[in-house]
Amino acid sequence: MAAAIRDQALALGFDAVGFAPAHLGPEVRARLDAFLSAGMQGEMGWLADRVEQRAHPQSLWPAAVSVIALGMNYGPELDPLSVLEQRDRAAISVYARNRDYHDIVKKKLKALARWMAESWRGSDVKVFVDTAPVSEKPLGQAAGLGWQGKHSNLVSRDFGSWLFLGEVFTTLDLTPTGAEVDHCGRCSRCLSACPTQAFVGPYKLDARRCISYLTIEHKGPIPEEFRVAMGNRIYGCDDCLAVCPWNKFASVTAEPGLVARDDLTAPRLAELAVLDDAAFRALFSGSPIKRIGRDRFVRNVLNAIGNSGDASLLPVAARLMGDEAEVVADAARWAVSRLSAF
Repeated sequence: MAAAIRDQALALGFDAVGFAPAHLGPEVRARLDAFLSAGMQGEMGWLADRVEQRAHPQSLWPAAVSVIALGMNYGPELDPLSVLEQRDRAAISVYARNRDYHDIVKKKLKALARWMAESWRGSDVKVFVDTAPVSEKPLGQAAGLGWQGKHSNLVSRDFGSWLFLGEVFTTLDLTPTGAEVDHCGRCSRCLSACPTQAFVGPYKLDARRCISYLTIEHKGPIPEEFRVAMGNRIYGCDDCLAVCPWNKFASVTAEPGLVARDDLTAPRLAELAVLDDAAFRALFSGSPIKRIGRDRFVRNVLNAIGNSGDASLLPVAARLMGDEAEVVADAARWAVSRLSAF
């Protein structure tokens, strides 16, 4: 059964497939509890809402016997860090430069689940992406897809840092692949690469300091202590992923919906800052960026403008000092004060 499922998953466009029991050890719950008790989740209250289900797959679905962990390669064509030197341009995380991966992965998961239901009648399946309370990375490691690196993300020997994850829970009893072991060794490049020093230690991320959290999950003004270090990163951050030595084995994604759009590879800050709500929605239709809304997005763009050192962007920021959204107006004032100092 496992061999047939693997072949079908690969035919559907997944790049990595593994199998594990629908069970996680107590260390997963302990690690999650320590993270939450330290308040390192910040405003992501949803992480604490269903802790038991997140830590134990069978608490999410008691009938589950096996988990099929699936990975989809989203490896970039270009070095994602190269845009950081183009200060009048915006750095958008690799995963958000085209279609929302949730939609792409879930569509393929459902196709695999339908095929399984037809192939083994009487069995049952459920599909999950990271919008559900599933510990995807520990399950991915248990199924042999990779291991959780010191940056807490999954690292693959075949795809480096660039795997989207999804799961099929099933009542079928499938032969486990075997767990992957940690291959980080003494390397700590990901930890030292973080612009805001968000890692409090190996395998320990304080989300409140993370640029991905600050640009996406954080709703208010960005704390001033992080603004300069954020540079021109306006949605997410790839630094800790991009410096991983295992990326030498990575390849460019073959999924068309994950290939970077030309207009999102290094867009001009001046053009992004002037987006109103309608233009923002039109530009990011079908994109994960759309979910943060125009105000948070323009807040991020203005932060990057303040870091640009480009005096020609001063009028752009000045026009937004009176914006109706205070997070935008606050960021505009900061950007103007920064640019006026150059």
